[in-house]
Amino acid sequence: MQVDKEIDTRGLNCPLPILRAKKALTELASGQLLKVVSTDTGSIRDFQAFAKQTGNELVEQQTVGDEFIHVLKRR
Repeated sequence: MQVDKEIDTRGLNCPLPILRAKKALTELASGQLLKVVSTDTGSIRDFQAFAKQTGNELVEQQTVGDEFIHVLKRR
């Protein structure tokens, strides 16, 4: 998967990963992909809710060790 921008929010707790993702999405064009790497266990459900609220597509979520990876497509 070719991502257009990646942000590292490791060590940050809610709501900071969402706020950083929201800011990063404004820098992308429609259809571009943003990858967010987080260590916040609540980020899985937070990003699901964020995608529903904003209309951005949550393309992928995965857990790798103690990290949570979220890929969003800008609407």
